[in-house]
Amino acid sequence: MKMYVVDAFTKELFKGNPAAVCIVNEWPNTELMRKIAMENRFSETAFTIKIDNTHYKLRWFTPGGEIDLCGHATLATAFVVFNKIGVKGDAHKIVFFTKSGDLIVTKNDDRYEMSFPSYNLKKIPVTNEMTDAFGKTPIEAYLGRDLLCIFDDENFVKNMNPNQEKLAHLPGLLQHATAKGTKFDCVSRSFAPKLSVPEDPVCGSGHCHIIPYWAKQLNKNDLVAFQASPRSGILYCTYLGKDTILAGNAVLYSEGKLNI
Repeated sequence: MKMYVVDAFTKELFKGNPAAVCIVNEWPNTELMRKIAMENRFSETAFTIKIDNTHYKLRWFTPGGEIDLCGHATLATAFVVFNKIGVKGDAHKIVFFTKSGDLIVTKNDDRYEMSFPSYNLKKIPVTNEMTDAFGKTPIEAYLGRDLLCIFDDENFVKNMNPNQEKLAHLPGLLQHATAKGTKFDCVSRSFAPKLSVPEDPVCGSGHCHIIPYWAKQLNKNDLVAFQASPRSGILYCTYLGKDTILAGNAVLYSEGKLNI
């Protein structure tokens, strides 16, 4: 099984979010894909099947199991398709068939633009459990697939060291902390203890919660977002209501073969 490792949402190696991309002719059994993800120890490992020149099937696994949407691993897979597998002719778009529907990725010079469904955010009460988990009381909290907690200080978000055990008891599949930025429109961190991922270095699907919130708060649709994990990453985003465009760069770290 051919596998590539790509750092997504960055132009520099060892930054952004690393994802493994496995090229398969048919789906391995689910347990094997989970074990490969566990062995890789990245936040996500993608598995993709080529249908034709510009159409692929795509699934994503964390060390804790399969998930329904992953931005950085989709970007990483698109990078591999365009730069390693290759597309014939002058095609600049590919379509991934996924559990979250058809995801379109457009190559624009060295940047990859992905159209993802926006999550509907429901405002929920701020609880003591949120304060205990994050170490500070959020000013607001919202729930989509994930929990989104809003803070009033970007430096707190950058430097926070949340309690992983307490995060795992909060609602949402992932837990995101965000604040308005100074250099960037917004700053965020993303945590996924329920998926055996303490921190997702740069979370694409998380920004399908984060960007809809900040687009409305800042009254603008084009935003540049900074994920303030130790690796860090930059996302160029456009909020379109039903969909959110996430764009970023990627760089190849390694390629090899799995002895499966």
